[in-house]
Amino acid sequence: MDKHQVLKQYFGYDSFREGQEALIDSLLSGRDTLGIMPTGAGKSVCFQIPALMMEGMTLVISPLISLMKDQVEALNQAGVHAAYLNSSLTSGQYRKALELAGQGRYKLIYVAPERLVTEEFLRFACNAHISMVAVDEAHCVSQWGQDFRPSYLKIPEFMEKLSRRPVLAAFTATATREVQEDIVRLLRLERPTVLTTGFDRPNLYFAVQSPKDKYAAMKSYLDLHPGESGIIYCLTRKTVEEVCVKLRSEGISATRYHAGLTDGERKENQEDFIYDRNPVMVATNAFGMGIDKSNVRYVIHYNMPKNMESYYQEAGRAGRDGEPAECILLYGGQDVITNQFFIDHNQDNQELNDADRVVVQERDRERLRQMTFYCFTNECLRDYILRYFGEYTSNYCGNCSNCLSQFETVDVTEIAHNILGCVKSSRQRYGVTVILDTVHGANTAKIRNYRMNENPHYATLSKVPAYKLRQVMNQLQLLGYLVVTTDDYAIVKLTGKSEAVLDGSESVVMKMAKESERPEKAARDKKAKGKNRRQSMAADFHAKEFTDMEEKLFEQLRILRKEIAREEGVPPYIVFSDKTLVHLCIRKPKTKEELLEVSGIGAFKAEKYGGRFLECIGKNLC
Repeated sequence: MDKHQVLKQYFGYDSFREGQEALIDSLLSGRDTLGIMPTGAGKSVCFQIPALMMEGMTLVISPLISLMKDQVEALNQAGVHAAYLNSSLTSGQYRKALELAGQGRYKLIYVAPERLVTEEFLRFACNAHISMVAVDEAHCVSQWGQDFRPSYLKIPEFMEKLSRRPVLAAFTATATREVQEDIVRLLRLERPTVLTTGFDRPNLYFAVQSPKDKYAAMKSYLDLHPGESGIIYCLTRKTVEEVCVKLRSEGISATRYHAGLTDGERKENQEDFIYDRNPVMVATNAFGMGIDKSNVRYVIHYNMPKNMESYYQEAGRAGRDGEPAECILLYGGQDVITNQFFIDHNQDNQELNDADRVVVQERDRERLRQMTFYCFTNECLRDYILRYFGEYTSNYCGNCSNCLSQFETVDVTEIAHNILGCVKSSRQRYGVTVILDTVHGANTAKIRNYRMNENPHYATLSKVPAYKLRQVMNQLQLLGYLVVTTDDYAIVKLTGKSEAVLDGSESVVMKMAKESERPEKAARDKKAKGKNRRQSMAADFHAKEFTDMEEKLFEQLRILRKEIAREEGVPPYIVFSDKTLVHLCIRKPKTKEELLEVSGIGAFKAEKYGGRFLECIGKNLC
């Protein structure tokens, strides 16, 4: 079979997505390859298809048990023999899997990086016919990446021990230019094909909100999206517990995930989410890597993450099916302080020497500043993200809270002058809150104790709303007129640019949302216009309309899918995606030959499930 036949036979698709064919061709020609593709773009197909076409087996190095399990289940459901080797197996199961692998039973074997240099695995690998090694989540090899895992540095050592060097492939979704260069260097890729298909996910809507009550804002959103699958990310275990308990008490089917739970609890909760028993997952960043759940309709960050890489990776777990999904960040000033604490007390990467640890810490602080500026900006949010990863667009996407808000350009020079003047006259000794309270004229104990009520700028901006003062303060940081230290205390400091505003030689203007149009309202208006996602999926297949009859058929097919998933012990989306169900409703196949014309149905699944789905369609069309 050629690559197109393999794509159809096992995965049920008629054509490749952007970048897939070029990466597949590179690997089939024997070249080392690095692919940078956004979440949901089909990275796994890029190494799975060559693996099925090459002689021998392919080793897939993967960082998480959940990631391996998910991909192996999907491959087995498609009729591909695959297995994983990790700590979830008993010693007996592990040895049996190695024995079957040695007999050539599997085309793909997923393995944790820690296993590579163990004596038992090396003995197996040195005697096996390994045609390719694929490194998934390749950014983990770089100490400049957001998920550095020292065990990834052992991959070149493992490759050198093999009797014959296989083709080496590496894939990731989030990598700055610095991280890309690290991947090539540290994995020792030889004259690799490097292909970046872009970081943009057009189906994702981005929003930043700064609500007074985060829980109320989040709960309001969930009330508008009942039954939809979503992830709520929190910075700490304590916040995860509080949010999850509160949601459950209010009738929301939510579960939780963090490192403080037992292995058994994490596994059970993760499966409850994946199998749609609890559609809402409240979690720390310990959750999510490799979770291929296609129908996640929203990701809410209850707190700001520590860097843009983490944010985009976590937000990218929404809308993997390519359908509209929403990524909402609820920002609060305390988030910055909490993240600074984590950076200052980071116990990861203990193998680094003191000098390198200082460099990494300063890099983490800079990345936190960039993440904070994302929460401040009134420019296009998508453009901000893409520029961070080295892509440049028009600064208008039409699908983020900033682009959907009406802004006006406002001269804030007077406000800026007073804020900067207050910082200077107080000899740069205080934090943001003290400075803003001073210019606003607050009569608090702290202001009196610091004698800031005697500052020449005290109450000079008493008539300016507090939220507007904070916006200008944020803008001054964004434009480089002020910096906030990230040492033991968050202190506001002047920069070399500050004097130009203080001496009146430079003015400050900024975009501000008009009072009549807030981002949250614009987002709700957009949501109302694009609510029927199945209609959107139908449009992808050039169907004019998704009818009421087809809507009823879709629900019946969903019930059947859930029944089959329960029998098979796999998540429903591994049987068929929602998009495949929609295409079934549009095509209404009557034979297995017609079934094979439906997107996402390959020969193996058509044979395995086709009869039951054809019967269901026939009954509902009578």
